[in-house]
Amino acid sequence: MTRFAFDIHATDGKARTGTIRMMRGDIRTPAFMPVGTAATVKAMKMEDVHASGADIILGNTYHLMLRPGAERVARLGGLHKFGGWDRPILTDSGGYQVMSLSDLRKITEEGVTFASHLDGSRHLLSPERSMEIQRLLGSDIVMCFDECPRADQPRDVIAKSMEMSMRWARRSREAFNAGAEHAERAALFGIQQGALDEGLRKASADALTDIGFDGYAIGGLAVGEGQEAMFATLDFAPQQLPADRPRYLMGVGKPDDLVGAVERGVDMFDCVLPTRSGRNGQGFTWNGPVNIRNARHAEDTGPLDERCPCPTCTKYSRAYLHHLHKSGEMLGAMLLTEHNLWFYQQLMAGMRAAIAEGRFAAFAADFRRDYFAR
Repeated sequence: MTRFAFDIHATDGKARTGTIRMMRGDIRTPAFMPVGTAATVKAMKMEDVHASGADIILGNTYHLMLRPGAERVARLGGLHKFGGWDRPILTDSGGYQVMSLSDLRKITEEGVTFASHLDGSRHLLSPERSMEIQRLLGSDIVMCFDECPRADQPRDVIAKSMEMSMRWARRSREAFNAGAEHAERAALFGIQQGALDEGLRKASADALTDIGFDGYAIGGLAVGEGQEAMFATLDFAPQQLPADRPRYLMGVGKPDDLVGAVERGVDMFDCVLPTRSGRNGQGFTWNGPVNIRNARHAEDTGPLDERCPCPTCTKYSRAYLHHLHKSGEMLGAMLLTEHNLWFYQQLMAGMRAAIAEGRFAAFAADFRRDYFAR
């Protein structure tokens, strides 16, 4: 069986569609990965996540190492068995969460010492420990350990951070390779850093390419810089990475972010937005986001999205969803989350088909016309 292969089936401008082949299954690209932070995609059963069209989900190293613990997950048969998902899982390195969630942290060349946001216990997360945790979880796509600085920091600070992340990338590669059986069936992705700076991004891409990875992520975006700045960076960043490998934009994003990033050559995405928004009463539709809590939906007998074939839209009215969310009923969060995941997967399927048929520019124009019509 194939450990890892990426076949590009068609291109349209910079946009690409293809298939990542792995032992646990194929991943159609462009791909959106629902986020399963703590071994669960919130408010969803795994079989329903797959029914939405997802080929792969994301697990979170930081949260799983703290609770229930990577060693415990390993004793219980690994993350796939533990969470009931038998297809590919990508795990992040934990680096971003350490930076964003831990008030007490110290960064050195060795790694990051931090206090758990749960109980204050002290931990060291290094490239070697991150690889070990992801190996214990049984990850299919492992992410290098890196630092993700804010884009508004001085260039010399961002440069030093990027250079350290590249040294950590090499250590991650060596630690991953030492993983014996796991390394023979899993893949390792490097992470490009450099914030919004084209020169730093190029230096990072060159360093990663020199080390050699199965795929390459674009890190350090979607951290508050705004869509215009993100797109300006994506105008050059994907093309700095090897063309024959998947390109993964981490932590993105809104539906219009996905379309714009695919236009610029990105193949993979993850984001908490469809699930988090679903819990908070926001549904994504082909005609733009809908706040189901608004009073105008209270007696609307129509579906959330007339173009959506998901179980929520085919069985329940806007009025019922409005009632559930106003009443604080957990079913409201479940139904809107299910719809949002279906919508995101329909959007990815639509982009894949449009690229394959050479009509991606028209697809993107039609999407924006309808999505921003209000």
